[in-house]
Amino acid sequence: MKKIGFLSFGHWSDTPHSQSRTGGDTLLQSIDLAVAAEELGADGAYFRVHHFAQQLASPFPLLAAIGARTKKIEIGTGVIDMRYENPFYMAEDAGAADLISGGRLQLGISRGSPEQVIDGWRYFGYEPEEDKTDADMARNKALTFLELLKGKGFAEPHPRPMFPNPPGLLRIEPHSPGLRERIWWGAASDATAIWAGQLGLNLQSSTLKNDETGEPFHIQQAKQIRKYRDAWKEAGHSGTPRVSVSRSIFAITDDRDRAYFGRGGNESDSIGYIDENTRAVFGRSYAAEPDVLIKELAQDEAIKEADTLLLTVPNQLGVEYNAHVIESILKHVAPALGWR
Repeated sequence: MKKIGFLSFGHWSDTPHSQSRTGGDTLLQSIDLAVAAEELGADGAYFRVHHFAQQLASPFPLLAAIGARTKKIEIGTGVIDMRYENPFYMAEDAGAADLISGGRLQLGISRGSPEQVIDGWRYFGYEPEEDKTDADMARNKALTFLELLKGKGFAEPHPRPMFPNPPGLLRIEPHSPGLRERIWWGAASDATAIWAGQLGLNLQSSTLKNDETGEPFHIQQAKQIRKYRDAWKEAGHSGTPRVSVSRSIFAITDDRDRAYFGRGGNESDSIGYIDENTRAVFGRSYAAEPDVLIKELAQDEAIKEADTLLLTVPNQLGVEYNAHVIESILKHVAPALGWR
């Protein structure tokens, strides 16, 4: 069995072929797609976070709204760029959204991805400490955020408060018990996956990875997952860590699918640079009739290793079509692979 959800980048564009023309369109359609996905039996609704772009950015209003409209589906991010975050305010927002959803948040956080602007976090008022990098800043903020989610008091109460205080030091409120165990780290390298395992975080691995061995993407990603699990075990954490991978997968079942994806997917990995020094391997996409997809996906080593599969969806094609994309995988592909 495998949990299957969707991952939306939340693009919008004011063009004739887009059904999501504005930020408002994208936000409202994201809520509707999460509701539709839950009705179809999908397990998760996840959203990317990109600043300075016509894409979804501030996640917590959206996550809270989805939490209020749904009952069972997991609601998450993939990923929040910690370089832009105030971990104290973030802990408040996350606690509130998690309580609204009844404890269904699955928050993916990370040092972030390539940006639309140069050092965008500086515009948000953040600077790395002297002799530290922006990646160091992101990881330090993540550690602060994780500590706050434990719910321990740390702030000295005022001797003459406006309202009565409980005894002892005060914590961030509202506190949502259990949220700390539902935080994921988005890792592009083996080293950061191992770091996540040592901290007891769940792991999100996307459709790109630092090219560290020259092997096919899914092989490198599967090895990354195994190293992560080894690190989790060696750190002595209890329980079973969760791992997600994301893929672009389209089952061609009707004429619309054929029109959009009938020429197939990108059937091989590609190589690029996520910054001037980091060579990355980008995983292939899948688009074919269900019987062909089943054979191809059975060979993907990283999907085998993961317990959660996130289907990237073309949100500008509209809620109805994306619900069809999700349903096609759940109905025509997942059962034959033992995911359902």
